[in-house]
Amino acid sequence: MLPLDSTSRSVDRLTTPPSTGVQRSFDDLGMPLAEVTFCVLDLETTGSSPNDCSITEIGAVKVRGGECLGTFHTLVNPGCAVPPEITVLTGITHAMLYRAPRIESVLPALLEWMGGAVFVGHNVRFDQSFLDAALVRTGRPRIANRTLDTCALARRLVRDEVPNCKLGTLASRLRLDHQPSHRALDDALATTDLLHVLIERAAGLGVTGLDDLLMLPKLGGHADLAKLRLTERLPRAPGVYLFRGHQGEVLYVGKATDLRSRVRSYFSSDTRRKVDALIRETAQFEHRVCANTLDATVRELRLIHQHRPRYNQQFRRVDQAAYVTLTTDAFPRLTVVRTPSAKALVHLGPLPSTRVARLVVEAIETAVPLRRCRARVGANGRDGMCTSAQLGVASCPCSGAIERDAYAPLVERVVRGIEHEPDLLLEPLRDRMLTLARQERFEEAADMRDRAEALASALRRQRRIDALRDTGAMRVRVPGNGGVDLHCGCLVRSWPEGADPDTELPFETARQPDGATGGPRVPLARAVADEVHAVSSWLQANAVRIELLATDVGFAELLPAVPSFSARPSRMLKPNT
Repeated sequence: MLPLDSTSRSVDRLTTPPSTGVQRSFDDLGMPLAEVTFCVLDLETTGSSPNDCSITEIGAVKVRGGECLGTFHTLVNPGCAVPPEITVLTGITHAMLYRAPRIESVLPALLEWMGGAVFVGHNVRFDQSFLDAALVRTGRPRIANRTLDTCALARRLVRDEVPNCKLGTLASRLRLDHQPSHRALDDALATTDLLHVLIERAAGLGVTGLDDLLMLPKLGGHADLAKLRLTERLPRAPGVYLFRGHQGEVLYVGKATDLRSRVRSYFSSDTRRKVDALIRETAQFEHRVCANTLDATVRELRLIHQHRPRYNQQFRRVDQAAYVTLTTDAFPRLTVVRTPSAKALVHLGPLPSTRVARLVVEAIETAVPLRRCRARVGANGRDGMCTSAQLGVASCPCSGAIERDAYAPLVERVVRGIEHEPDLLLEPLRDRMLTLARQERFEEAADMRDRAEALASALRRQRRIDALRDTGAMRVRVPGNGGVDLHCGCLVRSWPEGADPDTELPFETARQPDGATGGPRVPLARAVADEVHAVSSWLQANAVRIELLATDVGFAELLPAVPSFSARPSRMLKPNT
């Protein structure tokens, strides 16, 4: 018996979607479906378990662009008797299989014939599981081809037209040229006809590329699936995207390295209520192609701060940013403020919230015994000792117990710790944490750890921002990801890979936000600080590849590095499973 029949058969051709009037590149579409080779395969077996049962027949059809490239058909000797119920269902008897080849001799020819084609099946997991089991038993690796399930695709595209998605039902209701008969090649031919019908239906949703077709079965019955067509013009390029409501309001802003794939992923079987509500309220998608990933990150931040979309929950409280400052009183103390003053001796922030800011203040006051009371203290102090001093955790200028000359070194220690020497503040916290742990006061030690990590995180962010603010103008390039011009840590303009930054750029350049410049002691607004920190993160992520093309004063991370106090699970203390 010849397993391979390379004769060509005429089958339904792929239907291309109507022209939109805009020439779209193949990169935007992914691999066009007309160029994809599909291998539609069906198996007959002795039962339903791939571990206990064997393959009795293989039928496969290879198609591309609506044309049949060949068929593969062979019976397979399972090495065991065929159960009577299988014979009744398929008509395959033990006598038919007696002289058929064993699976180990069929697999090499089948795998070579399939090549890298997309593996298609109706309930493809069933066929794949039997093939994988046979491959493993013969010492071969599992099949690695991309797979497409026509049953799942039919549920997505024609579920309302048929009582069920069985192959026989679909073939009858959709009037396919081939009807299944529980024989491998007949079923494979029917599945091929079904595949072409489903591709035509998918084209109506703007699905014209392989990636989109493979994703379509995962769209889990989304009530607003018709809106998927709104994403048809999205390119496969880095950029930002906006979900807009029926009144044109911005509901959500995001960034992506592949705009088309990212926006379409919101239609997947994501069960989060927020995503369902977002899609339900969306009337249109807007996108802006960016020169590179940093351009996309910065534009996302600026659009979020500009529009305050209600579905961008992590940025809904941008007005709640807080700063820790050291006052300019005769006896300075730490305060938490919303709007910092440039006259403060030192500032730390912006921080995410007043809660975090208070945790940072508690950490610094634990390390350095600054005064904690809010009363105004004159040069000579006043009568009475404050509560913190009575507890022995703070200095007491209130009663005149400490003079300004003796208090000044405490202030200097805080300033130096925030600006240049973080160990001055963090080492006392570490020592205190370890002491509490040795005394088995674990809850207090954990509280001390949380304070230390809040301070360390704030210092780490502040130092990264300050390091970039001091660089002035800087031009950098990352091979394969274009380049950017920066000024005081903010993005001024960007260009894609291959563009000349000294000529007119094909992309609208980013604008430098207000408040980016100023002396090193001028605190930044939350929006600007977020941007500078994003630039710093991008530079750090690409540190080994980055090319510094021009700079005013150079750029380097400040030393020493700020340690981390975040809790890490012990490898020796794993919960029982």
